[in-house]
Amino acid sequence: MTLPTQAAVVVIGGGIIGCSTAYHLARDHKADVVLLEQGAITSGSTWHAAGLVGQLRSSASITRVLKYSVDLYKGLEAETGLATGWKMTGCLRLATSEDRWTEFKRLATTARSFGMDMHLISPQEVKRMWPLMEVGDLVGASWLPTDGQASPSDITQSLAKGARMHGAKLFERVRVTGFDMRDGRIVAVRTDQGAIACEKVVNCAGQWARQVGAMAGVSVPLQPVKHQYIITEKIEGLAADAPTIRDPDRRTYFKEEVGGLVMGGYEPNPQAWFPDTASGDVPDEWEFRLFDDDFDHFEQHMSQAIARVPALEHAGVKRMINGPESFTPDGNFILGAAPECGNMFVGAGFNAFGIASGGGAGWVLAEWVMQGEAPLDLWTVDIRRFSDLHRDRKWVCDRTLEAYGKHYTVAFPHEEYESGRPRIVSPLYERLKKHNAVFGSKLGWERPNWFAPEGAEPRDVYSMGRQNWFEAVGEEHRHVREAVGLFDQSSFAKYEMSGPDAARALDWICANDVSKPAGRLTYTQLLNTRGGIEADLTVARLADDKFYVVTGTGFRTHDLSWVRDHVAAGMDATLTDVTEDFGTLSLMGPRARDVLAAVTTADVTNTGFPFGHVREIAIAGHVVRALRVTYVGELGWELHMPIGATGEIFDALMAAGAPFGIRPVGYRALESLRLEKGYRAWGSDITPNDTPVEAGLGWAVKLRKNTDFLGRRALEKGNGALPAKRFAGFTVDDPDIVLLGRETILRNGEPVGYLTSGGYGYTVGRSIGYGYVRGADGVSEDFLTGGEYELVVATERTPARIHLQPLYDVAGEKVKS
Repeated sequence: MTLPTQAAVVVIGGGIIGCSTAYHLARDHKADVVLLEQGAITSGSTWHAAGLVGQLRSSASITRVLKYSVDLYKGLEAETGLATGWKMTGCLRLATSEDRWTEFKRLATTARSFGMDMHLISPQEVKRMWPLMEVGDLVGASWLPTDGQASPSDITQSLAKGARMHGAKLFERVRVTGFDMRDGRIVAVRTDQGAIACEKVVNCAGQWARQVGAMAGVSVPLQPVKHQYIITEKIEGLAADAPTIRDPDRRTYFKEEVGGLVMGGYEPNPQAWFPDTASGDVPDEWEFRLFDDDFDHFEQHMSQAIARVPALEHAGVKRMINGPESFTPDGNFILGAAPECGNMFVGAGFNAFGIASGGGAGWVLAEWVMQGEAPLDLWTVDIRRFSDLHRDRKWVCDRTLEAYGKHYTVAFPHEEYESGRPRIVSPLYERLKKHNAVFGSKLGWERPNWFAPEGAEPRDVYSMGRQNWFEAVGEEHRHVREAVGLFDQSSFAKYEMSGPDAARALDWICANDVSKPAGRLTYTQLLNTRGGIEADLTVARLADDKFYVVTGTGFRTHDLSWVRDHVAAGMDATLTDVTEDFGTLSLMGPRARDVLAAVTTADVTNTGFPFGHVREIAIAGHVVRALRVTYVGELGWELHMPIGATGEIFDALMAAGAPFGIRPVGYRALESLRLEKGYRAWGSDITPNDTPVEAGLGWAVKLRKNTDFLGRRALEKGNGALPAKRFAGFTVDDPDIVLLGRETILRNGEPVGYLTSGGYGYTVGRSIGYGYVRGADGVSEDFLTGGEYELVVATERTPARIHLQPLYDVAGEKVKS
C-alpha cells in the first residue's frame, strides 16, 4: 500500500494506544486516519507488557476510562475475529498492615462511589481462592471480580484489524523524521518515505513520544524505566482462572499464564534507562528488543514473591523480561492537546498501565481530537498539568523514579514528593523557614502548608488518621477568624490580557460578566461547549483595554492555553503570562483593614474600597495591585506586587500588624477556611463534568444578559429542568471521622453520590465534606432537604447532616464586610 500524500489525522505509533486511537477515530468518527509505525505493530513496549487489567483509580473519570477498556476487550474478538486473550479473573490486593487495610477500606468505598463492587475478604477466603498462597501475615484483602488480564500483542493486533475494518490505513516500517509547521501548527508530517499533509497529529509514540513531540516544540515529560518480570514454567496446583494478585506490601504482582506465573514488581530503587546515544534519546532501532537479564536487581522481588508463593522457589524460570516502560513524574499518563502546538495531541507515558488504559484512552483521545475538547474530566492525565519545569530532563527523571518507587507504597493522605526540591521559591522562602514553615510543592513552587509551633519539629508525619499538623493548623485557622493572617500565594498563576479587543475576547470566554468598568474584578468560570467548568478564576479590569487574570498554581498551563485557544480569530488581544513578575500576599481576617491602613495612605474603608474592586495602592514605596477578594470568608485583600518587592512588603505588613496579632498562615488552614465557607475548588468540587447550575454557581453566569459566551447554549438547553445533580455540604459529628473525598453519600439508605472534597472545619468543630447529590428525576431543594443522610467512610456508615448554606454562617458567625 502506497503512503498517501494527505490525511485528516495522522497517528504516530503502533502500540496499543496508537491502534486504539486509530480504531476509535475510524469507528466512531469515520475519520480519514493514517497510522504510522516505525517498526512493526506492538514492537515498542506493548509486546512485552505484563497485561494486567485493573480498573479502579481515585478519579471517577479515569475509572470510567478503564472500565471502558474492559467492556471493549470483552467484545473485540467477536467484532474482529482476532482473540485478545481477555480473561476476567478478578484481582486480589493483599494487605499486611493496618495502614494498608485502612487504605483498602477507603478504596472499597471509592469503588462503590464509582459504581463498582469491591469486596473486603479475610485471609482464609484468600487461601480458598488461591491455595498456593501463604496468608499467615495477611490482615485481609480486597477483591474486585471484574478486573482481569489480557494478551497485549493480541489486543493490539485486534484493535489494528478493527481500525482497518473501519477504514483506517496503517503503515509499518515508516519513520517520522519531522514536521512542516506554519503559524504554530503542523501542516505536514515528514517521513523517510515522503510527506503527508494533515489537519491533526496524534503522538502515541510511547517511549519515543518525547522525541516526536520535540520535533514540533512540544514537551512530553516522560522517562523510560527498566521494568522486569519473569515467566515461570508450569506450577502444579495453579488454576487456569486464578485471580491476578497485587501484593503491594511486598511490592510484587502475579498473574497466571499457561499454567505458570508472571511475576514482577515495583522496587524502591528503580533503574532509569539512559540510552547510549549522543543525545540521550531512545534509539530508533529498538524493535522487539530487551535489556540483559538483571537477576541481582530482581532478587529483591524474588525473595518477597517466594515468601508469598512458596511453590515459586522450585519453579523453573522460562523467561525474564527486562524492557523499558514510559513513566511520568506523577504516575499518571499523558493525554490531550499539546499547549505548544495548535494541532498535536498526545497519548503517552502510561506507567505500565497501557494495557489497562488502552481501550478507554483511545476512545477519549479520539473524541478530544475530533471535538477539540475532552469529553469528560480528564484533568489528572491532561498534558496541560505540566509546565516549563518539566522540560528539565534531570528533574523529570528524578521525580519519575520517586513516583515509580511509590507505586506500591501506602497512599497516605496529603503526602508530598521529596525529589527535585526546592525548585522554585518565592522571595519569602527563607523568612518563612524562620517561622517554622513546613513546605509542600505545587508545580515546582515551594509553598508553606503549615507552621510548626515553637518546640515542634517542622515536618509532616503521615498517618491514616489525624496527622501531626492537625492542632497547629487549627490554631492558624482560628487566628484568621479572630485576628489577621498573611498567606504567601506568590505561586498563583497570573496573566495579563491587553489590546483593543481584550474585553470582547474575555466576554466570549468568561461565563460571568467581565465588562464592568476599570477598577472592578469578577469571579468567573470558563466553560466548555457542554457547559462544564474548565477553569475557575478572577478577572480584574485594570483599564478599558487591560485585564489581570489570577488562577491556581497548578492550572497555569491549562488555563493559559484555554484562554489563548478561545480568542476568536482576527481579534487584537494579547495574553501574557506574568506569573514570575508578581509576588502575592493575601492579608485576611477581621483586623486586615487595620493592618493595611497602617502601611498605605490609600482609602481602604469599605466605602472607599468595596468588595470586588481592584486598586493600585502604595506600600513601602512600591505600587501594589490590591484585589478586594477572599477565599477564606473574612475581610481581606490579595496584594500583588513586583516580585522583587515581596520581601520588603512582607516585612512592612508584619511590623504594622504586630499590634493586631498578625502571623503567617499556610495552605492547610486556607483549605479548612474555604470548606467552612463552601467555596468550590476546581479539579475536585467543580470540573469539566459539572455545570455552574449543578455546582450552585448559577449566580456567576450572565444568562440574563443578552451576550453570547462559550457554553451558553448548553446551559440554556437545561433551563427550566431540574438539574440531574446538585452540590451540597455535609457534616458529621463523630470527631474521629476523617473525610478526604470520594466517600459515598447515602440518602434514605440509598447511594446518591459521593464527596468531591473533605476536611475539618475548626470554627464549626466538625468534619466537612462536599459532593453532588444525584436523582433519577432531577434534584430539587425539597429532594435535598427531604432525606436522611449518611456517609460511608472506609466502609463504615455514619450519620450526616446536609447543608445548603455556608457552614461558617451556620456556626453563628457573620462574614465581615
